[in-house]
Amino acid sequence: MIFGNVQFILFSLFYFAVFVLCVWALIDAARRPAGAYVAAGKRTKQLWLIVLGVATAVSFIALPPLGALRFLALLAAVAAVVYLVDVKPAISGYSGGGRSSRGGW
Repeated sequence: MIFGNVQFILFSLFYFAVFVLCVWALIDAARRPAGAYVAAGKRTKQLWLIVLGVATAVSFIALPPLGALRFLALLAAVAAVVYLVDVKPAISGYSGGGRSSRGGW
């Protein structure tokens, strides 16, 4: 019985982490200028916002890891990871949402 509780807690933490990852990717995508996506040779900002918005919604629905949509949360995680490791670095050199190059902290 205790193993089942620990397993449920671990799954819950995992699905919560997937949700946070999707929210982070969605917020970052929304902050970037639309022209940066095209200039970097990536898909449009609108498409990424749709993909990440759906991923965030699916990961939110899958938060209590009991439903039938929980396997879709893994696809949501893939979408967020693809954005964060491929698209974000490519568009980060463009203005908006990036770090300031004025120095300081």
